[in-house]
Amino acid sequence: MTKQQHPLMNCYVDLEVSGKAIPLRGKLVDMGQDILVIHNGQQFVYVPIIHLQQLRAVTSQETIEIVVPETPFEHPNDPISYRKILMNAKGMFSELYITGNQSIHGYLTSVMNDFFVFYSPVYHSVIVSLTHLKYLIPYNPNATPYTLTPEQFPLKPSPLTLARTFDQQLRKLVGEFVILDLGENSNKIGVLKGLDQNMVELATAGGNSVYLHLDHVKTVHLP
Repeated sequence: MTKQQHPLMNCYVDLEVSGKAIPLRGKLVDMGQDILVIHNGQQFVYVPIIHLQQLRAVTSQETIEIVVPETPFEHPNDPISYRKILMNAKGMFSELYITGNQSIHGYLTSVMNDFFVFYSPVYHSVIVSLTHLKYLIPYNPNATPYTLTPEQFPLKPSPLTLARTFDQQLRKLVGEFVILDLGENSNKIGVLKGLDQNMVELATAGGNSVYLHLDHVKTVHLP
């Protein structure tokens, strides 16, 4: 049985995505149960549907005709899924948007049960919760972060011993100095003291304990 195609497929759309002030605009080119794909005229943008707040057709005449190339890693007739896209994106220079007003650039190196590891020239190995990725943009196969050469930015295996789940991974980092959510808030930088009943305890610069719910921890990396 063929799945019913979304009525806005191959139309120009605006996507309202959690945490992003400006809508993403492009041609809707594919949709699976948990991810959709638009092409913005230059790149494919993969958006987990859990963060899609609104999808609407572009009614203005501002759109220019977008010629959509072949998708970078999925076959046209294969149903797409979030996990499959992540697995296929491993080792490909990509841009991620997770939180705040900045994207991070680098390479996806490992995909575990509910998180993945992303290696960036700026942040090094970043542990990203699967539920908090807002979108992923794979770059041209010949592109490199900041035009760095492979010698300047070798793709290194993660120095971390990886656990299967995000909470197990955090437990492995107890006692370490960590940065949560890319350091967007000074209270999210400190020594990871413990994890108890989904509450993460962090000792901040002043030595005070701050508690965060695990579900709201988007990323973790070591400085």
